[in-house]
Amino acid sequence: MPKAEKSLKGRRLKTKNIFDLDPERLATTDEHGHRVYLYPEDVKGVWKSRRKIFYWFLIGLYLVLPWFYINGKPALFINISQREFTLLGSTLHGVEPILFFLMLASGIFFIAFTTSLLGRVWCGWACPQTVFIQTIFLKIEALIEGKARERRELDKAPWNGKKLFKRSLKWIIFTIVSLHIAHTFIGYFVGPRELFYMTVHTPTENWGVFIATMLVSTIFLLDFGWFREQFCIIACPYGRMQSVAMDENSLVVSYDTKRGEPRRGTESVDHDKEGDCINCFNCVKVCPTGIDIRRGTQLECIACTQCIDACDDIMTKLKKPKGLIRYSSENEINGKPRKLMTLRSGIYVTISILFISLFFYFLNASTNLNLVFLRAKVPFQVIEEGKTIVNHFTLKLTHQGEKKFQVNFDLEDSSLKEKLKIVTPIHPTKIDTPEKKIVLFFKFDPSILIQGTRKIQVNVFDEMTNEIVAKKEVVLVGPTY
Repeated sequence: MPKAEKSLKGRRLKTKNIFDLDPERLATTDEHGHRVYLYPEDVKGVWKSRRKIFYWFLIGLYLVLPWFYINGKPALFINISQREFTLLGSTLHGVEPILFFLMLASGIFFIAFTTSLLGRVWCGWACPQTVFIQTIFLKIEALIEGKARERRELDKAPWNGKKLFKRSLKWIIFTIVSLHIAHTFIGYFVGPRELFYMTVHTPTENWGVFIATMLVSTIFLLDFGWFREQFCIIACPYGRMQSVAMDENSLVVSYDTKRGEPRRGTESVDHDKEGDCINCFNCVKVCPTGIDIRRGTQLECIACTQCIDACDDIMTKLKKPKGLIRYSSENEINGKPRKLMTLRSGIYVTISILFISLFFYFLNASTNLNLVFLRAKVPFQVIEEGKTIVNHFTLKLTHQGEKKFQVNFDLEDSSLKEKLKIVTPIHPTKIDTPEKKIVLFFKFDPSILIQGTRKIQVNVFDEMTNEIVAKKEVVLVGPTY
């Protein structure tokens, strides 16, 4: 073998880089299945700047939204005890479960549609897991323990005063931040002002809220401070769903194999035939889930774009075009045109629109009064020596929204008014809650019955507007003589 060839081969057979991941297991586990902690390096670039702005916008919105009141209620308020959901001044009550189902179903299919077009854009740009860890927790960790290499060395170092101080300080600050995030979260359910008043009193006065807040704080602390990427890899169901929602036209973070391969340092490849990838592993070093994007789209990828900025920085230094790693689709990487709308995404958006349309249809219908007549255990009573029959009902009135009514009841068939009376304890009946029950009696002459029954239609009119707001058919019963 010529001396020059031996020298070249010797340079290429270097010691394996610690970031050269094992193809048989996750980067976060070793050969024994133990967890390997990740220390993603910081990166600067166009995508990082864009995400930073968007992350802080989301954090600001999260912290401010419950304190912003519209019509006397927080802009976003989930009142479980009263079964109310308030958004920007409009309140949705729990008296119509189908509305919550349609809202949830439309959201799921809309996420599937978005994923079919843009991949895991939620994970990289809007997921609270990514937003809080990247913007707050990793910054605190880097400020106290140093850059990625320093954090790695500190983790391997034996316990001493310096390590104990840094770790203690980090977790104290993590705890304070987690408490603040958790209190804001609980404020969405009990109201921020009410929660503030609770915090200035002893926990014994509000044990339920106190325990819930401490539990949520602990979850946030352990997740954002310790579990981190394990949640995305192990626990999050969205990563599994993406394989169903995505196809070769979905926009994902991709490595251009045609341009990048063969990489520098690959055996049996001449220098002049090498691709643009110099095997610097910067894309791996900055990855928060510890993957090598050059191996293709993977379940662990959260589309955070850190590898794009890291690679673009290297390409700029090498005076080569950016975009070796970029937002692209599998078809575009393979030189094929990308279809913006496919059959898959069309089905998702159609189903989502269908559920949204049904949601607004039922919402519009539920703003009107809905009547349910519940017959008493005794179907009828005969009084006044058989001259009068009484049917006893409990009437449940429900509606969505904040509208108030003052209702009275009347008969559709005017010919029955002389022989049938509708009796209520309060006249008119005030409806100022989303659900109200009243006792209602029908007193009538037995002659109106046909073989012991008679169907009548009851009109409900609002005395404030003098308009009929609901109609309901009721079956009256009596003796068959």
